[in-house]
Amino acid sequence: MMDAVDSRLLSLVQARGDITAQDLGAALNLSPSQAARRRQRLEVEGVITGYGARLDPGRLGLTVQAFVQVQMAAHNPETARGFASLVRTLPEVVGCWTLTGEADYLLRVWCADLPALNTLIHHRLLPHPAVARVQSQIVMDQLKADSGLPV
Repeated sequence: MMDAVDSRLLSLVQARGDITAQDLGAALNLSPSQAARRRQRLEVEGVITGYGARLDPGRLGLTVQAFVQVQMAAHNPETARGFASLVRTLPEVVGCWTLTGEADYLLRVWCADLPALNTLIHHRLLPHPAVARVQSQIVMDQLKADSGLPV
């Protein structure tokens, strides 16, 4: 059972995964050991599934972000597994969702430039036998940065 303190703790660790038990306790008005035990309980319960760093795409040479919709040629478990296997091998794909509607999958991708996006689409996605159609939208600007879940 989560309470208001757990919710505040989750907000804090989403904003700063490397927050110390000392700082967490101070922000929550708890002792560092109490804060650490709460965080550990949320980790054990699977509410907190991991920690990571946010990286600056531009400093890594990634200048093009795009959303790519993929429509499948056939809908059966074998083609779905094959496409999922392909997606897992593509480092440019940073997110992948199955959808309702016209597109079957939505991919979020980061590429170095437009030729790299073109290569991804025309040489990796479209040649896959399960893929019927690909449509991409290039991100012009991101008005809201990726944020944590509402807790």
